[in-house]
Amino acid sequence: MCLIVFAWQVVPGVPLIAAANRDEFYAREAAPAGPWPDQPHIFAGRDLKAGGSWMGITQQAGDASSRFAAITNIRAPQEHKDDAPSRGHLVADYLAGSLPPQAYIDSIRGGASAYNGFNLVVGDRDHLVWYSNKGEQDPRNGQPLAPGIYGLSNALLDSPWPKVLKTKAQFASLLCLGAPDDAYFEMLSDTTQAPDMRLPETGVPLEVERMLSAVRIESAAYGTRSSTVVKLFSDAPAVLHEVLIQ
Repeated sequence: MCLIVFAWQVVPGVPLIAAANRDEFYAREAAPAGPWPDQPHIFAGRDLKAGGSWMGITQQAGDASSRFAAITNIRAPQEHKDDAPSRGHLVADYLAGSLPPQAYIDSIRGGASAYNGFNLVVGDRDHLVWYSNKGEQDPRNGQPLAPGIYGLSNALLDSPWPKVLKTKAQFASLLCLGAPDDAYFEMLSDTTQAPDMRLPETGVPLEVERMLSAVRIESAAYGTRSSTVVKLFSDAPAVLHEVLIQ
């Protein structure tokens, strides 16, 4: 994923609501969200190159103890390692396992520096943890999150990038209105680029920063491939709705 906004323990009966866009090169093949043939309790999209995922849940009939995981890359081209392992396995391994969120984060800390920069969010209906291998200075890093509304793109949690600020504000408004899922997908479809004076400086050319500043990215070779809304309920299995973008 490259943009996630989520509400944690804000809406009664729905501990987690998340809305997200996945941005990727069009040439990188992926399977749409659904049960994995080899692990049918996992409901997620799948990267067909490396085998991991960017966002998913667990779903089992009659079981409300669903798990959730999502990841974004941190944009730091000067630090990129070509031989780094795929970050998508961090999502898949959490969903496939049984460790509680905090224990899972603690289990991956020792090897986290081998990966290129990432933000990982893992949780269940009781706990939600954000962890970044580039977030050492943030006291929230690797700790259970307090109730609230959060935003992630390709920098650390709640970094004030234009699309994060805009989408968090719209997301909060939709939550207050009790809006249907269609409203969240409309929010995620915004192709407006940010003004140059508000763009972050992440080490890519200015024209690329402009293109990447939109909530929904469009370009010849890279862009938003899917939009997703996830809900974890207190007393029912989680749901994940995905819209593929051609």
